Order: sequence, then structure tokens, then C-alpha cells
Amino acid sequence: MTELYLITPPRLGPDFADALAAALDAGPVACIQLRLKEAGADEMRRAIDALRPVAQSRGVAFLLNDDPRLAVETGCDGAHLGQDDLAAHGGLAWVRRVLDGLSLGITCHDSRHLAMEAAEQGADYVAFGAFYPTGTKEPKARADVEILRWWSELMEVPCVAIGGITPGNAAPLVEAGADFLAVVGAVWQHPDGPAAGVRAFRAELA
Repeated sequence: MTELYLITPPRLGPDFADALAAALDAGPVACIQLRLKEAGADEMRRAIDALRPVAQSRGVAFLLNDDPRLAVETGCDGAHLGQDDLAAHGGLAWVRRVLDGLSLGITCHDSRHLAMEAAEQGADYVAFGAFYPTGTKEPKARADVEILRWWSELMEVPCVAIGGITPGNAAPLVEAGADFLAVVGAVWQHPDGPAAGVRAFRAELA
């Protein structure tokens, strides 16, 4: 069954911990990824300290974007890295050693080669996308739904679909075999609040 994978918005308001709690309580949610590209080290640590307990107390994995060392130091459940981040951190094999026993996810865009390489070197999941237009960030590639079908038929390592996903366009990704749907705007910018956003996905995934 396809599960929901939440990614934080690029900037967090002072009440975001409450919004996260409400979203997770509307569940089920498999994990939350903290992705704050513009945050400094101190701001990042404060965000982790505030949000990690909210997730972990509910049995939801808490992953950190970009920084495997900080993920280990601050008690996160793992890290997610893009291709540029991998190069900056010494490569996938090095990151896998740093995250000894913790979860590692790798962005693979629309590349079968990158996904196979990530799986072979110990990634716990691979992420494909963007599948739809997204305002969260400028995607480096547009992925076709067929890559999900190919991956799910070939590999046991889970795959994540990302990029502009809403309850209204999720069905083809689910049918193609996506194990997780990574979502930002459709939950955090839902007109009735993030809990309503999660409930909308819950109805679709059911």
C-alpha cells in the first residue's frame, strides 16, 4: 500500500510544530523530512529539537535533508540526499557508513542508472520526480510514471514519487507502484489546514 511522506515547507512559522502534530494525527504518515535549504546550523538544530519529538512520539520517522552527520548527532532516523549533496559529502558509500543503521534516501530524478546505483550501494529508498509541475523548487527533471512501474517490478528497494502531487493526480503514481508519495504544498497549503490535506490523501490512498 502506498504511504504518505511529508516534506516540510521551505520556511517554518512559529506554530509549525502544532501544524505538524495536527497533520500527523490526521495520519497515517510514514515519515517527515525536514528540508530547510536556507537555514543556518543553529536554526536547523532548533527546528530538529522542536519537530523530531513530534514525529517520533507518534511512530513517524524523522529524516533530515542534506546533512547525514547532523542527522546522526541530533537523533534523527535518517537522511535524504540529492545528487549534489552526495558529491559534497564524499559519495554514497561514505554517507552510508556515516548513517550506520539509519535510513538513507537518494534523489534519482528520472534516471534508472542513478537509482540502480543507489540501491546497489545501500540506499533504503530512491526518489523519482518531478512528476508534475511544482512551485516548491525548480525540478531538475520531469519523470514519467513508467519509471515507477519499471522499478516496482524489478526491485525490492522502495521508491518515492515526488513533485506537484495532490490527491487529484496521485492515482496514476499509486497504480504504477509508488511506495510513498512525497508531498509539500498539497498538505501545508491546503485551504482547510494541513490535517485536512492529510485526510484528503488518506481518502485517496484508501
